[in-house]
Amino acid sequence: MSATFPPTLFAGHHYGVAGLGRNGNAAVAALLAMGASVQAWDDRAEARAALAAHPRLKVAPFANMLGLAGLVLSPGIPHHLPSPHPLATMAKDAGVPILSDAELLFRAVRAAGSRARFAGITGTNGKSTTTVLLAHMLACGGIPVAAGGNLGPAALSLALLPDDGVYVLEMSSYMLERLERLHFDAACLLNLTPDHLDRHGDMAGYTRAKMHVFDHQGPGDLAVLGATLPDYASLNRLLAPTRATVACISGADIAQCDFYCTPHALCDRHGVIADLAHVPDLPGTHNRENAAAATAMALHLGLPRAAVEGALRSFSALDHRQKTVGSVEGIRFINDSKATNADATARALACHERMVWIAGGTAKAGGIEPLAPLFGRVALALLIGRDAPVLARTLAQHDVPCRIVGTLERAVPEAREAARALGVNTVMLSPACASFDQFSGFEARGARFAELVHALAAGPEGTAAQ
Repeated sequence: MSATFPPTLFAGHHYGVAGLGRNGNAAVAALLAMGASVQAWDDRAEARAALAAHPRLKVAPFANMLGLAGLVLSPGIPHHLPSPHPLATMAKDAGVPILSDAELLFRAVRAAGSRARFAGITGTNGKSTTTVLLAHMLACGGIPVAAGGNLGPAALSLALLPDDGVYVLEMSSYMLERLERLHFDAACLLNLTPDHLDRHGDMAGYTRAKMHVFDHQGPGDLAVLGATLPDYASLNRLLAPTRATVACISGADIAQCDFYCTPHALCDRHGVIADLAHVPDLPGTHNRENAAAATAMALHLGLPRAAVEGALRSFSALDHRQKTVGSVEGIRFINDSKATNADATARALACHERMVWIAGGTAKAGGIEPLAPLFGRVALALLIGRDAPVLARTLAQHDVPCRIVGTLERAVPEAREAARALGVNTVMLSPACASFDQFSGFEARGARFAELVHALAAGPEGTAAQ
């Protein structure tokens, strides 16, 4: 059973919260509920106005950081590269730690006397699916669980769990750079491809940030590493001093891995754990990698081996991650809006032999050139967003048919007509780009895609996915 945190847990502590988005608002509410006093600020007047008045809350710009036990800085506000925000500099000069809300959750859980365990999941791609899958598996085994962090509920909005509970936290590189004490009993680094390099300088800096998920581990803990990680052997050696158990995982049949997948089964060194023939919502090698990672952690955290297959079968795919949202005249429409970089889209393209592909938005470094080996699967690309011309040039160089359509409102009906004309039964939104040129985030982009598909599917020839 979950519970609320004691109302005097942080009494006498004063915290700063800068940036009042999803994480910041949750941090303010939780810290006040635990007895702390809080100074909060956001440059946006509407964000400040959304805060409810409270006698221990001061909404004002920070003139200094005197007396603060810590500063919760929005993940989107840099404290180092490309240049530190003035508030970050002010905090460092005053010796005030800049903390992730996940760090404060850990401190609150321990201060409340709970020995609940923590599982941390990171990687460039797949961490959201793995987080939700692990939470689902633990819940299927009757283990009290709360999931959040970078995905879903902010860490500090999660309830207090009992000693046998598990917090499953998706950890971004931004969050991992702002930890001091948080100890993950099970931690996972799935994969690494170039991303957020403006915040980390280069791949070495990005890798260092991600490796913080293993900080404070020791004997009895589990460290999970994806077999596709660049320089896997070196990362493995870095973990040797912790004396944590290291498990290698793969979505393919790699003999030296501790958890791996054959074409039909999830296995470990002891044999088959689960038949994958009836697990429709985890398609492709990348999702099998997620399943292998979640299984490794679930078994370590107490899920019986016999319960794994049932948990995998009952799992439902996340929204915006290769989720079928409708069907029109036998043409399946797939929402993979979460694919904001080429590596994520590569995983989706590899799952389908032939498709009409909707892509575009704000391109990441390298664009879609890394997808060239998969372009043969694309019958037609329909391009949206700011960098559609950039993507069109790449596709033209590889003789891939494409059209710039600009918006999802044009792309969805044109995709239906093109699929019908070309004899293709799959239309997939997998943008390989960020969404902020046209949407508030990938969720809004995916939701709009689903709305447009449902409008098409409302006719007599279509059926909306439930």
